[in-house]
Amino acid sequence: MTGQDIHADSGRVAPYRRVALRTGLMVGLLLPIGGLAPGAFAQQEPPTVTAAKPVVADIVEDDEFVGRFEAVNEVAIRSRVGGYLEQVHFTDGAIVNQGDLLFTIDRRPFQAAFDAAKSRVDIATSLLNFTKLQLQRAEDLANSGNLSTSTLDERRREYLAAEAGSQGANADLTTASLNLEFTQIKAPLSGRIDRRLVSVGNLVQPDSTLLTTIVTQSPIDFYFDVDERLYLAYAEDARKRGGSLQEGAGGLGVTVRIADRENNSFNGKLDFAENRIAAGTGTVRVRARFDNPDDMLQPGMFGRINVPGSLPYRGVMLPDEAIGADQDRRIVYVVDAEGNVTAKPVRPGPRNHGYRVIREGLTGDETVVISGLMRVRPGVKVKAEIVTLPPEAAEAGTVGTGAAQ
Repeated sequence: MTGQDIHADSGRVAPYRRVALRTGLMVGLLLPIGGLAPGAFAQQEPPTVTAAKPVVADIVEDDEFVGRFEAVNEVAIRSRVGGYLEQVHFTDGAIVNQGDLLFTIDRRPFQAAFDAAKSRVDIATSLLNFTKLQLQRAEDLANSGNLSTSTLDERRREYLAAEAGSQGANADLTTASLNLEFTQIKAPLSGRIDRRLVSVGNLVQPDSTLLTTIVTQSPIDFYFDVDERLYLAYAEDARKRGGSLQEGAGGLGVTVRIADRENNSFNGKLDFAENRIAAGTGTVRVRARFDNPDDMLQPGMFGRINVPGSLPYRGVMLPDEAIGADQDRRIVYVVDAEGNVTAKPVRPGPRNHGYRVIREGLTGDETVVISGLMRVRPGVKVKAEIVTLPPEAAEAGTVGTGAAQ
């Protein structure tokens, strides 16, 4: 570079030099006098998680199934005679007793038919009495030799014909009486009635028009399906109890839960199983019966039933929130006294006492992370807040419950 070039550059600063100068000034302003502040790049605090020891208790494993409640008895109310609906005698949704009057069909045509049948009975009875007297006179005359045998046979024939006519007239009267009685439709059993399905004034067809339904309330049945393997296990257990799964199931106690959180547990017993396994599904339908004094359980309601599936044993249990997934296996995170985290594979079982049973992988002495799994990695230290899990957990979960130690 020549002297002229140097002189020319001295009056201005190249753009890249201005950038370097500005950067240097900014660094100088940010750094305190004396160099970098101590601890500026210190290690972050370990993440905080909630940990607890598993719940260990004597348990019986339950097999859980989804099923539906059905009424023990259900009746579809139809009319036995045809005619126009004249009256409705109940309130929709009310409890009715056996024999209560529900509907009335227009009685006038049936009353007229009954009166006509009754008059025919009177005529037939009169004719029967007359022919009977005629037969008795003919027998007396025949015994004295004043009447021929053929005439006696004719009187006997007239009497027998009158007797048959009387029987036919009485049968017609019985039919007319029944039809008249059927115009008043009564409750065949006690239970809760549905709404009226036909309004007054409509024509009711005999044996076809559905008027309403009645279902019994207590007891109530619960139906669910089990596979062949569990069916064999339950059948063996029923035999040990001195019964059969198809008939009484040995009185095996079960528990059903519904969506209502305040009244979500009901105790009952298995009492029936179908006599064959369905070829299409490989399952058999089983029934349990429950008392329903408060009418809390309704036909058609879904529920989850728990059937005892093991003998009592010492079990280890954790909240579902404490169990994570690693590809095709389930794991839990165990934390030691220094806060080191280790992943342990486990084999979960069914729910019990509101927790998930851990069939393999834990002894019950470990401290397991139950909340904050997203902040946990194997080999990373954590700050564990230790809590105590209650003996039984609520259905909504257990995280955050228990007393901190």
